[in-house]
Formats: sequence, C-alpha cells, structure tokens
Amino acid sequence: MKYLFVVFLFISLSGLAQEQTERIDLSTPDSLYREDQLYFGFHINLMNNIPEALSQSGLSGGIMGGFIRDMPINKRRNWAIGLGAGLSANTYGHNLLITKDENSRGVFQVLDRDVTEYSSNRFSTYIAEVPIQLRWRTSTPEDPSFYRIYAGFTLGYLYHFRTNFKSPEQSIRYSSISELNRWRTGVHISFGSNFVNFHVQYNFNPLFDAQIQDSQEDVGIEILKFGFIFYML
Repeated sequence: MKYLFVVFLFISLSGLAQEQTERIDLSTPDSLYREDQLYFGFHINLMNNIPEALSQSGLSGGIMGGFIRDMPINKRRNWAIGLGAGLSANTYGHNLLITKDENSRGVFQVLDRDVTEYSSNRFSTYIAEVPIQLRWRTSTPEDPSFYRIYAGFTLGYLYHFRTNFKSPEQSIRYSSISELNRWRTGVHISFGSNFVNFHVQYNFNPLFDAQIQDSQEDVGIEILKFGFIFYML
C-alpha cells in the first residue's frame, strides 16, 4: 500500500501537467527564474506500526530546514525537479524503556505507569536528509502568489540519537544503540499557496531492528510527520 501511495501521487501530478500544458501560451518569453529553494518547517511526529502496549506521551515534534535546487523542466517553468539537502531534529515521548545488557546489546521494555514511576522518557533523532521532488506550481516571474504541490522521496541518515529516562531511582542516557536503523527512507508531499503550506512525510522503514523483551514483538516504529513548511527563494 505504501508504494501504491507513491504511484498515486505521481499519476495525479502527471494529470495536472497535461491540463496545464494545454493552457500554456508558447509565445510567452522564457526566463531563468527559480522557485522555493530554501525551506523551513515544523511538524508533529506520530509513531506507527508499534506493539499494542507501546504508546506515545506528551508532545512529540520536530523542526526541519534546508536547501532544494529547483530545476525547471518545461518552457513555462511551472514544472520542476527538486534535489536538496537539509537537516531535521525530532523528539518522541513514550513508554518504551531502552537499556543495554552486559554485552552492550539493546534491551527494550514497555513500561506500565501503574508499576514504574518516571518523570521523563524520551528519545531524540537528528537526521541529514536528501529530498527529491517532482514540483508543480502556478507561479510566473511577475506573480509571486501561487499554488504549489511538491511530492517525492526523502532519503536520510540518522547521525545522532539520544535517549533520556528519568525516575526517582535512576537516570539513563544513551547515544549509541546497535539496533538503530540509521538509514531512513520515506515519501512526502507539500501543498498549499503563498506562505501557508502543509507538509506530510511517512518514513516506512522501522526505526529499530529489535524485539520487546517480554513479548518478543518487533519494536518497529515507523514515523508519520505532519505540519507546516515555508518556502523562500
């Protein structure tokens, strides 16, 4: 289903391309303008594909920013390929305790708040990302107000990870977990007009390659992000 979602996005965009091509006046002078090459956004993070007992707590959010090279592919320059580089920082509140055994292997346990008291249990991820987009917009060199739909893939590398668990009895922090899947892959779409744009991204490879200690269920954790993104020249 995840790959069908990607195919659907590109088929939809191709249909828009055909409709727009019919309206283009080829006598309009060409130009060298480009659009939306800097971006900044903030989003909410939701954990998906997780064991039934695992849940989020508090607000899990993140920020992102970077540069995308806009490469128009038609005379009107309202269709383009985007290739970029950026960073994102994310935090997650949850009831998953991550520790290590005597062999430095990760140990994953789902906590019951009625049994275990703790004041904080979070992990943070910092990811270098490469977005690849097919871009459609209604912009012209003379009119900066326009509609846009940008869709594509996001490739990333999780270069820094940090856990933070605090209870009345102990404080646990780790920055290296061997079960962590550092390479991140996903799909995304941004759409809106002018300054206000919505952004949705789904990372469909699991964050952890591990099992819950008691139930032997896969930890999994696939990430859905949604929020706002702002583009600048």
